[in-house]
Amino acid sequence: MAKETKENALSNASKEEQIGFHKGALSTLAKEREEMKRILQIVEQLMQLHIKSLKELGVDLEAAAKEATQRQKTEKNEKKKPIEDMIR
Repeated sequence: MAKETKENALSNASKEEQIGFHKGALSTLAKEREEMKRILQIVEQLMQLHIKSLKELGVDLEAAAKEATQRQKTEKNEKKKPIEDMIR
């Protein structure tokens, strides 16, 4: 009987440790997510400033984006060599 109680106490302690571990991990990850959001906002602001400057300098960003998209489609449509051929 005493053995069962001891095993039960160990099981509960282990369960409590696991709960604490997971709660701590979630807390840390939530803080990391908030930091990532903050960094993303800064990056977005910087990108907007550069876009504005490029527009003021007369660069057509829409045409450049279309050209890049077209280039990606062309590269994707080209048949790629099998990896076996690349190794030889």
